[in-house]
Amino acid sequence: MGVLTQGPATKQTIDQLCINTIRTLSMDAVQQANSGHPGTPMALAPVAYTLWQRFLRFDPNDPIWPNRDRFVLSNGHASMLLYSLLHLAGVKAVNPKYETLGELSVKLEDIKRFRQLDSKCPGHPEYRWTSGVETTTGPLGQGVATSVGMAIANDWLAQYFNRPSFEMFDYNVYSICGDGDMMEGISGEAASIAGHLKLSNLCWIYDNNHITIEGHTELAFDEDVATRFMGYGWNVTRVGDANDMEMLSRAFTTFLKTTDRPTLIIVDSHIAYGAPHKQDTSAAHGEPLGEEEIRLTKENYGWPEDAKFLVPDGVRENFSAGIGKRGKEARDAWMSLFDAYKGKYPDLAAQILKMQHRELPDGWDMNLPVFPADSKGIASRDSSAKVLNVVAQNIPWLIGGSADLAPSTKTRLTFDKAGDFEAASYGGRNFHFGIREHAMGAILNGLSLSKIRPYGSTFLIFSDYMREPIRLSAIMELPVIYVFTHDSIGVGEDGPTHQPIEQLPSLRAIPGLITLRPADANEVTEAWKVILQLHHEPAALVLSRQALPTLDRTKYASATGVAKGAYVLADAEGGKPDLLLLATGSEVSLAIEAYERLKSEGIRARVVSMPSWEIFDHQPQEYRDSVIPPAVKARISVEQASTMGWQRYVGLEGRMIGMHTFGASAPLKELQKKFGFMPERIVATAKELLGKAR
Repeated sequence: MGVLTQGPATKQTIDQLCINTIRTLSMDAVQQANSGHPGTPMALAPVAYTLWQRFLRFDPNDPIWPNRDRFVLSNGHASMLLYSLLHLAGVKAVNPKYETLGELSVKLEDIKRFRQLDSKCPGHPEYRWTSGVETTTGPLGQGVATSVGMAIANDWLAQYFNRPSFEMFDYNVYSICGDGDMMEGISGEAASIAGHLKLSNLCWIYDNNHITIEGHTELAFDEDVATRFMGYGWNVTRVGDANDMEMLSRAFTTFLKTTDRPTLIIVDSHIAYGAPHKQDTSAAHGEPLGEEEIRLTKENYGWPEDAKFLVPDGVRENFSAGIGKRGKEARDAWMSLFDAYKGKYPDLAAQILKMQHRELPDGWDMNLPVFPADSKGIASRDSSAKVLNVVAQNIPWLIGGSADLAPSTKTRLTFDKAGDFEAASYGGRNFHFGIREHAMGAILNGLSLSKIRPYGSTFLIFSDYMREPIRLSAIMELPVIYVFTHDSIGVGEDGPTHQPIEQLPSLRAIPGLITLRPADANEVTEAWKVILQLHHEPAALVLSRQALPTLDRTKYASATGVAKGAYVLADAEGGKPDLLLLATGSEVSLAIEAYERLKSEGIRARVVSMPSWEIFDHQPQEYRDSVIPPAVKARISVEQASTMGWQRYVGLEGRMIGMHTFGASAPLKELQKKFGFMPERIVATAKELLGKAR
């Protein structure tokens, strides 16, 4: 039976035994689930094993210590590769309170229940669900792009926290990826910015196996990846055989010695099983091998042919003596260093602890602006800039930037020493993502996974370019902040290509994402307060280009109602309205104008500002009914966006004033007249509704 029947194992033999254990666990799990991808885990087992066993600084007993190396499996369909490593290395589980538990993150029972309900081994790796998984992967390209954010985070953390003799942050980021990752455009965006920033702590391992779902890559992909990455400014090296551990080790050593650019290691692998003549692409992408092919493959490995989920003696012990011992030593040394750091730099040490627990520093909400009533008002993007520049001074690890639009989104930090994050100055807090919205979204996820509090901005219409990373931030429960400006037909002359219509309802459709569209400057302040206190939810702050009147809060309700998602802004006498006017953002002031006209005619109306549906929907039923009384059936919603979703609030008898086309190119006032966003229309609709009701 090959290695299993030999005498005392040589080092080469125990390495091969561990590699084949990863392979057989992967094929057995996929076969039992009758679902999954065995080929890539089997082909890449030597690559991942060499990295984990010889290089990765990762303590299985404390998989969240801050200065650990990060490992990202970008081709997440090969998830059994990661689950096998987590199990064999003995990685411990961590609970939501960041406490390490005594039990394994991935038990053998979980592997046996691969892709089954509640198993810690779902089809693709999921952050927060399985300890040791650094980020959720599956949509190709997202993992490698997220790894860029992790690498950026280390460089910023090092610049901010490191002191002479106290190198608190110097971790490396490794990501395994495949042809699918390379084809997705996001990988090009991410690689481009990584090269520009000279992220020397970043290493991508490209599985060059020439296989995708449809067959050989020559069907659609024949570019020279090495030349492409050299053009991005990367160091490129190649390993001709994925099974050659010594060549792999030399490649990883080359990465560690490269200090001026990221590294791409191109590894040539082949998907082949069983008898030497058999070669098949189907199992790489979603098909079990079948019992006969597994039997032949195990025979080829010198493995007991009928054994399933076998972990031979010595395998776990070998992992413990390798990554386990090395990781524990690195972690213990860091903890000792941190204890000394606390004594010499107590304020910085306290900040590290607060960051790791996603807490805010004391006084984070000091000096927030309060805006006086002003009929001319201020664009919410401008009031947001004022708030952002205050809270960013109070929260040192609140950092971010835009996709080449900071002058328009007003997200540049302008206070003294804010600085720019660039290859020569990793301590800057203003990021320049370039016109790379998709990669920006994934990089923000990587920053957040590293416990930095990131924000990124662009026009609301371009949120569509960021859809997948926004969705993943919600799945991972990351408090990423998305600042979207130019939120409506208020964009004006730029026309339909730049006027967002369906974007608001589409963002609201993402479970777990908090969307806020504030009505005036003081609602903007309150929105930022809400966002910064989120621990597990990403937020989309939707802001206007055009000026919004700053409401007189001595006449109307306090903007603190934003904290409940929706609130009664203006009410009928005695709090007993016959009509409800529901609005968000720039349309709230239109509703207020209509309210005042209706009031002058003796019509009892109520204006409800609804900056966040999600927050409002999570309020107690009693509060929701107090804001939108079930007995009041005459309701009108006003929003310069698709009306999708408003039915839940206006009911069957209500009316929705919204957009039903893609807008037009014209000055804002003309657009408001054309599409009916005028107080007169709201008043006329209200009278019609009440007339019918009577």
